[in-house]
Amino acid sequence: MCSIFCCTDKTTDRQALAAAFEKTISRGPDMSETAELSSGFFGFHRLAIMGLNKEGMQPFFLGKNAVVCNGEIYGFRPMKRDLEKKGYVFRSDSDCEILLPLYREYGLKMFSMLDAEFALVLYDGEKDEYIAARDPIGIRPLYYGFSETGGAIVFASEPKNLVGLCGEIFPFPPGKYYYKGKFYTYCDIAAPQEKICGGIEEVCAGIRERLVEGVRKRLDSDAPLGFLLSGGLDSSLVCAIGAKILARPIKTFAIGMESDAIDLKYAKEVAEYIGSEHEEIIITKEDVLASLEEVIYALGSYDITTVRASVGMYLLCKAIRARGDVRVLLTGEVSDELFGYKYTDFAPSAEAFQKEAEKRVRELHMYDVLRADRCISVNSMEARVPFGDLGFVRYVMSIDPAMKLNTYGKGKYLLRKAFEGDLLPENILWREKAAFSDAVGHSLVNDIKDYAETRYGADWEALAEKYAYHAKPFTKESLLYREIFEKFYPGQAKMIKTFWMPNKNWEGCNVNDPSARVLSNYGDSGK
Repeated sequence: MCSIFCCTDKTTDRQALAAAFEKTISRGPDMSETAELSSGFFGFHRLAIMGLNKEGMQPFFLGKNAVVCNGEIYGFRPMKRDLEKKGYVFRSDSDCEILLPLYREYGLKMFSMLDAEFALVLYDGEKDEYIAARDPIGIRPLYYGFSETGGAIVFASEPKNLVGLCGEIFPFPPGKYYYKGKFYTYCDIAAPQEKICGGIEEVCAGIRERLVEGVRKRLDSDAPLGFLLSGGLDSSLVCAIGAKILARPIKTFAIGMESDAIDLKYAKEVAEYIGSEHEEIIITKEDVLASLEEVIYALGSYDITTVRASVGMYLLCKAIRARGDVRVLLTGEVSDELFGYKYTDFAPSAEAFQKEAEKRVRELHMYDVLRADRCISVNSMEARVPFGDLGFVRYVMSIDPAMKLNTYGKGKYLLRKAFEGDLLPENILWREKAAFSDAVGHSLVNDIKDYAETRYGADWEALAEKYAYHAKPFTKESLLYREIFEKFYPGQAKMIKTFWMPNKNWEGCNVNDPSARVLSNYGDSGK
């Protein structure tokens, strides 16, 4: 991960800008650079992943143009060779150095050419214009607001950079670019490009091929790799595919509570099967409660399920960073939004399933993708998400939704079927996974709820009214998260659309807790 920052005028106090930019140095602790532009200010904190020498430091310049980018551009080497044939000379091995030549050659069309996870701000010095853009899923973070002093637009990797500088803070919409005061869509990744209606074997072959390629791309790194392994289907597939491609022991990491961690045994089984160098991190109730403020400040979110799932992930990543040299972590996010959660078993029709999937994919940047980015980046590592590969997402979103409905008696049937064979043990491939916060240990959520009970009395609902301006807390636990959030991000709750919850309009889903464990079909999940 890296941190980018841009203020588009010169009236804002430079000391205030520098102090704001410094808040995300954990995203890029290797090198930092600021640059005065003719009409603004760029900042860049670097975590060196590709091209580890100083020549890969940003901002990059080409003539009067400049760019800062937090991203990984997959397949950049062929694009770089094509640009070299056009006469461009590169001084580094960084993938992001191709961006300014691409802009010079293709203009705003460049964004639709990128197979990438990225957030960038580009300064066109010829036109004195600023252009910002974000990848189609929003895997790399980007926020914006307008300075309270001069009213200029300010861009930053995280909202914490903008607190105190801007009035209201907004998440930059994925799949769009900003130019001359307007947002333009260059890719709506959730919208199906076609309808794939082949047989199950054909569709599963397409799933397998594209996920394997998504993992393969994300193994390209000049810095050491690691893998998060929960023992559930998604992370186990990523780990097994990665180990097979690399043909050497990979490093895997799992976390659990000291007493009731559900998934540690399954993670260990997968690790032994694929021959990984496996580490377990054990946490306690005290660790969980002590981390809440750190986690919510890192997230910039009060969402219940996001905070719950982030506690374990944050503590795991903190331990990984303290123990070794891993800089890149592959994770299993995005699969649920594509293939379904426990609650999508209640979808009343294929059309309703598809509509829900499109909604969830468009909102990923506020929930699971946000969680993965912040928990990993605040510990100075980079997240890579193979299930978020653009080719893979396009393909799965185009599959006939009737095939994705759970009419098979097993969730994510197509994904499981696609990897039948010897890649994973059969019991892992077909096991129903627990919700992540449950898998770390059922007591994790219970410990937080118990703490919230002791913190608030009968007047908690009156306290919650203070936050009725958006997404009012509806339990003591949600009030706890919101009060911590407001301490660091006062008045900024609209950065998150609403609480992540099952679709309450569906029969069986009108519940008051986001955990799948409250659904009637949770069954043996988490055992």
